[in-house]
Amino acid sequence: MQEGSRQESGRRLVLRSRLGVAVLVLLCAVQFLDIVDSAIVNVALPSIQHSLQVTQQNLQWVASGYILTYGGFLLLGGRLGDLIGRRRMLFAGLVVFASSSLTAGLTDDAGLLIAARLVQGVGAAFMAPAALSELTTSFREGKDRATALGVWGGISGVAAAAGVFLGESSPRGRAGGGCSS
Repeated sequence: MQEGSRQESGRRLVLRSRLGVAVLVLLCAVQFLDIVDSAIVNVALPSIQHSLQVTQQNLQWVASGYILTYGGFLLLGGRLGDLIGRRRMLFAGLVVFASSSLTAGLTDDAGLLIAARLVQGVGAAFMAPAALSELTTSFREGKDRATALGVWGGISGVAAAAGVFLGESSPRGRAGGGCSS
């Protein structure tokens, strides 16, 4: 267990507290990013293919690369969170995810876009288990934890729908240019 965690000190957050709401919002934002990034690119694929001159075979890597590395590194992300601390893994995953998202959004090279999408999946795989672990250990058992988990899980559906909308409304989804994924 990591040093200074809420579980060691016996303190658990109450969902109705200001800090409890802030923690839940932060962890829900992580979940939102993980899910929206898998959906956002699918709508923009035809425009990405046209603007970056991507072959059909390579276009599949743009779409699938994120999910492939996300699923492939998820267990490692959880184990590393156990070994070096879930907050460290959450932060490390966020840095990897954000930097690769920026790269993917700014590149005009298909190969670099594919590489950035692969790295995004790794960052997400490091964030997701750390966020879920932090969520379950931060809130008191019972109604607070159940509510927090329900809200966190419900964000997945919202993020999937938002990914479709954001993919269509992004500059790359419409006519080419910079898109966050």
